[in-house]
Amino acid sequence: MTSQAPVWFITAASSGFGKYMAFEALKRGHIVVASARSTSRIQDLKEAGADVVTLDVTSPLPDLQKIAKQVHEKYGRLTHLVNAAGYILIGAVEETSPQEDFETFNTNVFGMLNVSKAFLPYLRATSGEKTLTNFGSIGSWTGGEGFGLYSGTKWACSGISEAMRRELAPFNIQVTVVEPGYFRTGFLNAGAQVSSKTRLQAYDESAVGTMRKLLEVTDNKQRGDIVKGCKILIDILTHSGVAEGKDIPERVALGSDSPPTIRDKMARTETLLKELGYRRFPLAVISP
Repeated sequence: MTSQAPVWFITAASSGFGKYMAFEALKRGHIVVASARSTSRIQDLKEAGADVVTLDVTSPLPDLQKIAKQVHEKYGRLTHLVNAAGYILIGAVEETSPQEDFETFNTNVFGMLNVSKAFLPYLRATSGEKTLTNFGSIGSWTGGEGFGLYSGTKWACSGISEAMRRELAPFNIQVTVVEPGYFRTGFLNAGAQVSSKTRLQAYDESAVGTMRKLLEVTDNKQRGDIVKGCKILIDILTHSGVAEGKDIPERVALGSDSPPTIRDKMARTETLLKELGYRRFPLAVISP
């Protein structure tokens, strides 16, 4: 490890993409500051060489800024910020409570925003190319029965990331949003997912009820290999391996099930535009 090794700050490093991105960066001799709500959950990363810190993405911005300042004072620079925190709230939109709705957005969206706000001054101050990685989802492209609130947060992450990409380009900060399909991350296990406290019988035999059952049997049977996926992500973010000589894309559709979902959404959108513009509502397309 050299004094100019890349420096990563990764949230939610206790599981999923955060954990395995951290391990992959460490394997490459990079400096990794891994964070979690409890450092007891990331002792394996500490043993592998990571610097570990306690961070809850829902903490007030001043608390996050204090941690960001401490990281910068210790390492003097920051080259990669990864916002990996997030969870799925399962339930029909009618079933989820205002508090459950807020908590989902607070972690998945506001947490990403505030961590970014805290660390961006140090990303901007670092010379050379830097990256900021946010996590959307296959759910960024389609709203599905039983996880509408989750999809809403991921649409927000993807939209905000597109805006940040344009805003931060002048500072040589490459922003990308990862939109994974189904990976074996523990994301769907009973301890990670949250179900609405209210369960309306009216939805039991609907697509919402079917989705609840499907997610239960899908856990740990997802097609995506998290280790291989994270290796590809680190390649993309460092222009190495399979991404050598390639630009960092605006969106990363990761996993074999993600591109088909996106293509289907694009096809349906194109059909909708044709219907709106030329058949049902001619005035929906305004002439110049």
